[in-house]
Amino acid sequence: MSEETPSSSPIGRRVVAVLAIAIALDTLGQLLWKLAATRLPATLSPDALLHSIARDPLPLLVIGVFVLQLVNWLLVLERVDLSYAQPLTALSYVSVCLLSAWLFGERLDVHKGLGVLLVLVGVALVSAGPARRKSP
Repeated sequence: MSEETPSSSPIGRRVVAVLAIAIALDTLGQLLWKLAATRLPATLSPDALLHSIARDPLPLLVIGVFVLQLVNWLLVLERVDLSYAQPLTALSYVSVCLLSAWLFGERLDVHKGLGVLLVLVGVALVSAGPARRKSP
């Protein structure tokens, strides 16, 4: 019988969960950031920005989402190698691209479609490898 090493074991449900949360939080953060940007005044001085935030707390929500993302990312990196996790979070490029087209009416052309396809292929290749390297 072969002994299972961290590099040969499949990733657990908890790792899948924290990676999925990382992708979801990044997607949510980017979409909220875009929405917040569309609500800003045409001329943006520091004073106008502060007044805008006082009237619309959406920028603070964006910051909150990214703080949650920071905490979750620490949980991700505690469990898997950065060289495995970071490429998987590229799935947020796909979700942001598709959701931006749907929510904001942004154009999704052939070039973006091919880019999304390449990201998906890259993620598939990275996820086929081990999540953790052998400990020294």
